[in-house]
Amino acid sequence: MNNPHAALNTASPLLIRISLQLSPIQRNVRTQLNKRLPDGQKLPWPPFGRQWYTGCTTNIAGNSFKAAVRFLAFDTFKSLLSDENGNISGPRTVLAGLGAGVSESVLAVTPSESVKVKLIDDKKSPNPRMRGLVHGTSVILREQGVRALFNGLLPTTVRQASSSAVRFGSYMTMKQLAQSYIPPGEKLGSAATFGIGAMAGTITVYVTMPIDVVKSRMQSLHASQYRNSVECFYRIATEEGIRALWSGAVPRLARLMMSGGIVFTLYEKSMEFFNWVDPGKKYI
Repeated sequence: MNNPHAALNTASPLLIRISLQLSPIQRNVRTQLNKRLPDGQKLPWPPFGRQWYTGCTTNIAGNSFKAAVRFLAFDTFKSLLSDENGNISGPRTVLAGLGAGVSESVLAVTPSESVKVKLIDDKKSPNPRMRGLVHGTSVILREQGVRALFNGLLPTTVRQASSSAVRFGSYMTMKQLAQSYIPPGEKLGSAATFGIGAMAGTITVYVTMPIDVVKSRMQSLHASQYRNSVECFYRIATEEGIRALWSGAVPRLARLMMSGGIVFTLYEKSMEFFNWVDPGKKYI
């Protein structure tokens, strides 16, 4: 079983990935939330500085856990769905990705994303009340209860499941295609792995962007104006236009291209290292 390896593998990619994610995340969410506001109420773009990293503590804490859950769950499902030779088909890879996405959403993503979006949305008010992760979480729990941490659970789970399915499915498909052009037993180079991971991130963005937009709206402080995710999707499409469902795609694209390339490259290298250290997988 590769599962313990998968959890350990998240440590090294995570630190690099987080540093690249912070600013694009703020631009992504800010763009999505500003879409529904009239011009006079839109939150202006701040100069580069601390405001660009609003919610970064939440992002670091959330990513630390969700990255471990994602790869651990994916490796677990992949092992269960592989044949006796350890091979897995494309459709089964997609199923493993779906399972990883659902696990990640319920256990890690929804609570951290909910707090993050509320922290960013709080900055829209004339007198912001939330002072970081700990204080913001305490305010949310005190005023809205534990259920507030799971606002947008359905769209977040759909987003994570679809994102993981598309990302892992496209990555494994392109990886297998690339390996068919090299001699048997030879491994892909780091540059090729990075490129495949970046392309998988690009595909993921444009396939799942509408779900991400709905998720952000349903987790904002003004989510009460929507009865459910379906109505939110319908109102965005009819009141703001279809293109609004892809608002924030460019900053998210920058984030997922880089993180996809980095995470998959370091994941593959980490797997090689752990397999070399413990070939029988008895200890790690």
